[in-house]
Amino acid sequence: MKKTKRNGFIFSVAGLATIGLGLSLMGEALLMKYEQADFWQWFTWGTLALVVINSGIALFGKAVILQCRLDRLRDGKRN
Repeated sequence: MKKTKRNGFIFSVAGLATIGLGLSLMGEALLMKYEQADFWQWFTWGTLALVVINSGIALFGKAVILQCRLDRLRDGKRN
């Protein structure tokens, strides 16, 4: 139970940090596009940003799954 709680915390923090990084990368890509940089430059940064954002969502989703397991374990011990 302690391991599940710890892992849930780690995944949630990592997921939120990764989403933040992805949003920052997306902002950079948008600035490049706005400043009329080369297509491949802002396209590459934008694609990387989407990959990082989606990875963050997946990590955070794993944290939600672990929290649900923890809740089930707690409920099972109460009954």
